[in-house]
Amino acid sequence: MGNMDGKTVEELSTTECHQWYKKFMTECPSGQLTLYEFKQFFGLKNLSPSANKYVEQMFETFDFNKDGYIDFMEYVAALSLVLKGKVDQKLRWYFKLYDVDGNGCIDRAELLNIIKAIRAINRCNETMSAEEFTDMVFDKIDINGDGELSLEEFMEGVQKDEMLLDILTRSLDLTHIVRLIQNDGKNPHEGEQDAQAA
Repeated sequence: MGNMDGKTVEELSTTECHQWYKKFMTECPSGQLTLYEFKQFFGLKNLSPSANKYVEQMFETFDFNKDGYIDFMEYVAALSLVLKGKVDQKLRWYFKLYDVDGNGCIDRAELLNIIKAIRAINRCNETMSAEEFTDMVFDKIDINGDGELSLEEFMEGVQKDEMLLDILTRSLDLTHIVRLIQNDGKNPHEGEQDAQAA
């Protein structure tokens, strides 16, 4: 089947859209994905409290109309944004995801908790610890030194720093979700992940 690499959302074939819809309706016959179903959908089991909070935050950012469910259009919009959105669109979404308390700023604790949770879910093999990464982000882009990142600081700072942009993009790489959809929900590495999680 078609591979998502290098395609824009507009170029998705009918077959690919059908795969997304089939997976969505198989997992969620009601057409409305709850938080519990969202976790099942992406095979997120036995999460730590911080990883669980991150998944809840991700669910809320995908629930664009804030009705407590993700419908098929929100699902497609979310996947399209994460997989094929322009850099500034993705950065705005990342910011919203990191700003757990919704106050319009990201503090060290919020960023650290999200980075730890993302690494637990995606099993990132980064050489830098989550603490070191958080310190580096604030050292590089907290221009006014107030211990919080505004949307402007975050957007400008990350876009000016190739390494930061690369790490953030890799940490939120959701291509494994597309593979799940393309494989009709069968994760080729599921056994490995369950063994690692134990």
